[in-house]
Amino acid sequence: MLDKIAALIDWQPIAAILASLYPTTKEEAAWPPLSMFRAMLLAVWYDLSDVRLAGTLDDRTSFRRFCGFSAHEPTPERTTFVRFHRELASRSSLDQALFEAVMVQLKARAIRIRTGTIVDATIIASQTERDDEARWVKHKGKRAVYGFKAHVGADATPVLVERIAITPANINDGRAGPDAVPDDPGEVSADSACRGNHFRDTVRSKGGTLRVAATAMWGRDERETLARLKAWNDAVHQTRSRIEKIFGTWKRSYGLRRMR
Repeated sequence: MLDKIAALIDWQPIAAILASLYPTTKEEAAWPPLSMFRAMLLAVWYDLSDVRLAGTLDDRTSFRRFCGFSAHEPTPERTTFVRFHRELASRSSLDQALFEAVMVQLKARAIRIRTGTIVDATIIASQTERDDEARWVKHKGKRAVYGFKAHVGADATPVLVERIAITPANINDGRAGPDAVPDDPGEVSADSACRGNHFRDTVRSKGGTLRVAATAMWGRDERETLARLKAWNDAVHQTRSRIEKIFGTWKRSYGLRRMR
């Protein structure tokens, strides 16, 4: 599988973005940033800590080959990955540039007809309550969570993630959701938290049409009005529910039940 992924992506644009990174602060030669980035991908895909990543990379042939290390070449230690994480985090918008560099290639390799966009958010608890960037949030019937919120915009048909915006957990979906809306989004399905003018104006400015879950609907006949309300919301929820697979995969397979 790793060989197929390595062949699928043209890594030169990614290497160009990473060219300015030097994952070591000492005078010895730095590890290649692209190899460090590929190792970081392995850590996400296999849910490995920096310690386990260093040990597995030293031992597993397929990991070495994917990162570009020969069979007898030394590999980075745990502290090197720690420094690399910090260096990546210190560069403003670098993560978005890397994400878009991969997305451009995936879109070019598949013929897709956009049928719409799903915008939704999921709460991810903070790794520690000492994280100054996280905030408390409390939803009705659920326990309070100290953490962050990931706002995601995904294509409605293959449910391919196109935009991500991370905020503290207490930020309203309608306020941060516009950052997750891609260009030319088509019909945008979202929940009732995105009913405000700010979100609607962003969707319209990008050429899209907003379909938001409704909490009420006007009509002369109560039964007929409730039937229309249910039909409208059922159609929106049927589309929106597809994004739950993304959130489930993040938390079940990639260890994203907590973050920092």
